Amino acid sequence: MRLALYQPDIPQNVGSAIRLCACLGVPLDIIEPCGFIWDKRKIEQAALDYYPLAQIEKHMDWADFVKNRSQSRLVLMTTKASLPYTDFKFEKTDILIAGRESAGVPDEIHNAVQGRVYIPMHGAARSLNVINASSMILGEALRQVNL
Repeated sequence: MRLALYQPDIPQNVGSAIRLCACLGVPLDIIEPCGFIWDKRKIEQAALDYYPLAQIEKHMDWADFVKNRSQSRLVLMTTKASLPYTDFKFEKTDILIAGRESAGVPDEIHNAVQGRVYIPMHGAARSLNVINASSMILGEALRQVNL
């Protein structure tokens, strides 16, 4: 199982994702371009001392990301899904994809994934922070596959 961030906008969220993935033993994919200048020193600072513990793979764009992922099912975490993440049957080789904080993902990526899940929200709430949402869904996925 892997976590992928599609064109992240906020370096602190990347730092949080690095820490999350390091703690759970899950590789992290960063699909560029990022909405900020990638400064390894600043990213390491945001990730605290978890940076060296993480498996991070950067991809120059979506095409570069998917070219070696034919053995994995791509699962998009999106507010536009119709299936709650708790009702989805995750597999060990799934890659969970989080969209940009500012805009999600474009339609062509919605159409390219094999699964879409959402977190039910209370009342008028729209969405959680992308890393909080990723933590919830990744935790459930790992629980299901016993990793």
